[in-house]
Amino acid sequence: MAVLLLLLAHLIADFWLQTDQMVKDKLKYLKKHFLHHLLVSGIALAIIWVYLFEFKHIIHYFVLPLSFIVITHLLIDLLKIKLIDSIKSTRTDNMKRVVFFLMNQVLHVVIILLSCTLFFHISIPDMTASFKELSGTSSLHLVNTVLFIIIVYILATSVSGHIVKNIVGSLPSEFANFEGELTLRNKMIDGIERDQPKTENSFTGEYHYFTYSSPTRSRGKLIGYIERLLVIVLTVIGAYPSIAIIIAAKFIARFKQLDDRNWAEYFLLGTLSSIFLGLVLGLIVQGVLM
Repeated sequence: MAVLLLLLAHLIADFWLQTDQMVKDKLKYLKKHFLHHLLVSGIALAIIWVYLFEFKHIIHYFVLPLSFIVITHLLIDLLKIKLIDSIKSTRTDNMKRVVFFLMNQVLHVVIILLSCTLFFHISIPDMTASFKELSGTSSLHLVNTVLFIIIVYILATSVSGHIVKNIVGSLPSEFANFEGELTLRNKMIDGIERDQPKTENSFTGEYHYFTYSSPTRSRGKLIGYIERLLVIVLTVIGAYPSIAIIIAAKFIARFKQLDDRNWAEYFLLGTLSSIFLGLVLGLIVQGVLM
């Protein structure tokens, strides 16, 4: 319970309580970032202290682990900021951003596991046994299962959405659809300048495009969330062929826009990344709960 509760607190603080602007400019919002981690981690540790340790030894079971988790979290985030700032804003560096993001999250998980070992005296074998008994017959199996499902939900929505966003980057020129039409017009100038006749070739470029709007981006994010949750459910029940229907439906809905090669590659990369993450999470849920 302690491990799952602290993992859930970390995900809530990192993904539900942070806006996109806070993520982009974390140094500017560092104080707010620190405070909401302090609050959420404090609530989780307070529950652990009351429920598991019955108000005993507040320094050892509450103050020390809270200080350790919050300070190390701050140091890890500062390291990530330095690494991210060293990357140029080009699409070729998107995978580096994904790697740094995953390393950042892995370090946070390691800190949480280390905290449980140091302050709560929960050994790794005990954590593994507790994890395997999520759907077993232990007295806390229902609480653990609920915590696990909420964690998977956050991983399938906010966390996976952030990963996919970093993998695909942004669509070139932020165009959702682009059509170009070039009209060539040859004009002969005469009249007053007849005594100095000359030819002028005039090229007029006419471009028609639709730019992304906030509602469009929001709908796309929601579609990605629902898509991964459906893939997880279908994977858990073993209905793998049905996943192909989801992919086909997405391509049918975007059929006309696939004529643009850049947009098609962008769409394909995002779809495959999203489906892959959904499958991985689905297999994890299947292995744990089934």
